Amino acid sequence: MGKAKHYIAVTILTIFFTFVIRGILIYLYRLPVAASAQAVPIDTMFNAHFWLISFLFSLIMVFMLYSVVVFKRKEGDDEPGPYVHGHTGLEILWTVIPVIVVLGFGYWGVIMLNALTAENPDEMTIKVYGQQWSWQFEYPEQEDVTSPTLVLPIDQPILLDMESRDVLHSFWIPEFRVKEDLIPDTTTHLRITPTKLGDYKVRCAEICGFDHANMLADVSVVSQTDFDAWIAERLDVPAYGDMTEAERGEIWHTDFGCAGCHNVTGDPGGAGPTWLGAYGNEELLTDGTTITVDDAYIRKSILDPNAQIVSGFNEGIMPQNYDERISTKEAEILASEGIEIDIIADLISFMRTLEE
Repeated sequence: MGKAKHYIAVTILTIFFTFVIRGILIYLYRLPVAASAQAVPIDTMFNAHFWLISFLFSLIMVFMLYSVVVFKRKEGDDEPGPYVHGHTGLEILWTVIPVIVVLGFGYWGVIMLNALTAENPDEMTIKVYGQQWSWQFEYPEQEDVTSPTLVLPIDQPILLDMESRDVLHSFWIPEFRVKEDLIPDTTTHLRITPTKLGDYKVRCAEICGFDHANMLADVSVVSQTDFDAWIAERLDVPAYGDMTEAERGEIWHTDFGCAGCHNVTGDPGGAGPTWLGAYGNEELLTDGTTITVDDAYIRKSILDPNAQIVSGFNEGIMPQNYDERISTKEAEILASEGIEIDIIADLISFMRTLEE
């Protein structure tokens, strides 16, 4: 058979090891479950890349190792090997084909990106706010319901309008595949269509400071019926004027992102001191003085967060714009309910209920 047997052997080995390498890549780079319509074309492109990687690696390694084993110099053969000048046709081929493949993948990527970002006439808008180190979600089409949990109706196209309240963040749900940055003073957009019922997690994919790894939020994909019931339940919450200060304070602890740094369980390791049992305690400050955690200290710590830092924690962590955000929220409540509330006083009342 002459040279033909070598070509046949190399072809069989290349095909065999392409499947072997593809199997290894599947094992090493297992993707999470695909839970959105956007995940389907993205996974298809991932798989095409993995197949191409497996084939090219096998092709190169099989030719190289086959040549080393089969065409190695025989014992006692001291003759110089034949001089090979080159093969112009082959060189053109292995230049043109990769260029075509790269351009093909590039065109495929552009087409897919346009499809993933295209507007959908039936999409529902949800506002996403990120801040160190928590997420908040607002539903403008459902009477501005707000929640620390992202609840999505299955098969409903969603438009996420996203803003950062401090530094760069990045919204990422691995099961949905797509992600997008949140930029201060800019609204960015991301479109998703959840297709699989279940619970997932929003992660921040942009290193954003001390507690970046814990910037998580729960995601629930539910039926339309369950979504409507959840919205009704959120709308059935009593008016702020009908709540006690402590009840409102518990809401502000979540809505203003305090929970991202200050837990209420006493667990150590947060970016800020725990609130459990904090009220009334004496704390050592970074300047060596001590302070009692009372109403005046808490108010000053919210409005001027770098003035008095508890020992063991760093300045510059807490957002500097709470004065503006709190004033805006108080004005909204005054306009909607006709009552004046003091959000900081509410937070203090909530803290006073957190006894160890």
